[in-house]
Parts: sequence; C-alpha cells; structure tokens
Amino acid sequence: MATVRIPDRLYMEIEERVKESGEFESVEEYVTFVLEELLKDEEEEEYSLSEEDEEKVKERLRGLGYL
Repeated sequence: MATVRIPDRLYMEIEERVKESGEFESVEEYVTFVLEELLKDEEEEEYSLSEEDEEKVKERLRGLGYL
C-alpha cells in the first residue's frame, strides 16, 4: 500500500459521503473505488470507436465478406 496526501477539507468531505452512503467501510475504500472506476472509464474510452469509425469498420468487413 502507498500513501497519498489530500487536503484535509477533501478528506472530510469524503468521510461524510462514506458515512451517508453506508456502502463503504472507510475513506480509503471509497477513494480506491472511485479511482478504479475512473481508470476503468478511461481505459474503455481509449478502445471505443466513434459511430463513424465503427461504420467504416463494418463497411470494410462487409467488403471482405464477413458481415
């Protein structure tokens, strides 16, 4: 485990959110969850195609006899 420093104000806001949600056991658990979700979302965005690009791929696959 590593230590990350955040402003006290932010820690207190997260701590309040943890208490209100009842879903997380600690600030650390909440922050870990949020960061994992953020990274997952960024990863998914990297590999997603725009509608235009997706249509181009489909056209090429049709031309090759795959669709």
